[in-house]
Amino acid sequence: MAEAKKGARITGADRDKLAARITKKYEGGASIRELAESTGRSYGFVHRVLSESGATMRGRGGATRGKPSKRAATKGGTNRSTAKKSTSKPSIRGSAKLHSVK
Repeated sequence: MAEAKKGARITGADRDKLAARITKKYEGGASIRELAESTGRSYGFVHRVLSESGATMRGRGGATRGKPSKRAATKGGTNRSTAKKSTSKPSIRGSAKLHSVK
């Protein structure tokens, strides 16, 4: 298939061929942005073609690389799941009493 001009409408057999090629590369690990750049199409077009072709879409952030190590999960700060959360809310009435003038 000859590459279509940027923005040109791709339909029928040409679209099916492009979809098959894009899907194969995507399932091989290429990102949607990489595919958009290599085909001269927009991110939205590539995403739509992948969806239409039934490709299994990955979550944001790329391919899953397995379970992260404990160190990587807590690196750079507090583990938020164990951080103490405040349950009390400031009272509107209490703050009004502090500022009232008699």
